[in-house]
Amino acid sequence: MHRRRRRDYKAMADINIANLVDVVLVLLIIFMISAPLLQSGIEVNLPKTTAAPIKNEMQGVVITLDAKGGMYVNDKWTRLDQLETAVKDAMKAKATEAVYVRGDSTVVYGVAINVIGRLKQMGVEQIGLVTSPADGKSKSKR
Repeated sequence: MHRRRRRDYKAMADINIANLVDVVLVLLIIFMISAPLLQSGIEVNLPKTTAAPIKNEMQGVVITLDAKGGMYVNDKWTRLDQLETAVKDAMKAKATEAVYVRGDSTVVYGVAINVIGRLKQMGVEQIGLVTSPADGKSKSKR
């Protein structure tokens, strides 16, 4: 008769973390690539100014006017005749009274004033104009 030997298993004292490090590095790369994309998706060349930056971040509704004549409310395209409805819906969704206007530096002055006038007619009192600092270091809002 053949006897089976009993194997003695010993506890391993070391931990192999190579797989964990691989996963963490891949996640780090994914977040580094996607973080800049989480900002506003509409690309605009903001006008430059020497205004003092506002301390708090933009928590309100953002209206973007791009160089091609497009108008976006919180990165959703809209037409001028639908602006009031889109802004009211966005203000309700964000529970805010503040509206920020981001306009490309090539946008016609009359278009920006028309948007601001419509916001005033709606009763919006907190209107901010988003600009870029003259030295180009960081974004400034005024």
